Amino acid sequence: MNRRISYVAFLVIGLAAALTLVIVLAPNANPNPDGLEKVAADTGIDNGMTDHALADGPLADYGVSGVDNTWVATWIAGGLGVAATFILCAGLVYLVRRRT
Repeated sequence: MNRRISYVAFLVIGLAAALTLVIVLAPNANPNPDGLEKVAADTGIDNGMTDHALADGPLADYGVSGVDNTWVATWIAGGLGVAATFILCAGLVYLVRRRT
């Protein structure tokens, strides 16, 4: 028998999974630069590079300014990112469903 899951249950499970990944995996991410940044540094392409306007923003470098514990700052920034993504996607789904 195929049993359908409700929309609310699907959303709660998805949000719980995303937040679990933020809590468990995000603090353990590799702090080293990715491949593109490493190649740019090795070849000198990034010489004279300056920070962008939001480099010192409140959520810069996957953390939260003013929070000294790096794990907690990462959790807060990740949670805010999950919430913002969820709100954006929910808004888009609402607009698309309303149009059809």
